[in-house]
Amino acid sequence: MKHFIHHYLEMVAAMFIGMGVLGMPAGMLVSSEAGELLVMGVSMTIPMVAWMRYRGHSWPIAAEMSGAMLAPTVVAIALLGTVAFETLMVFEHVAMLLAMLVAMLLRPAEYLHRHTLA
Repeated sequence: MKHFIHHYLEMVAAMFIGMGVLGMPAGMLVSSEAGELLVMGVSMTIPMVAWMRYRGHSWPIAAEMSGAMLAPTVVAIALLGTVAFETLMVFEHVAMLLAMLVAMLLRPAEYLHRHTLA
């Protein structure tokens, strides 16, 4: 269980670093709420995938996690105009964290053991 929690926290850290390093500058280039949501989702997914690959996860596993992370972004964009933007931004972040956890729980063998650095 220790390795599972460690994996999750590493991926969350990579997401937040990406949000600061990639998301903030890229966010200044977009002028729509949909663009902001998309930039946020992508800027958190890219470094998380890079970290997963660095830690030895396969491309299919990284792609699966990317899908889990980007699904809330797609839903948030689809709900624009029906829900306040600030609410959608919170939804996107919380739903990403939960979707990552679900993806990990569906493949415990992938996340319960220690991965070596690539």
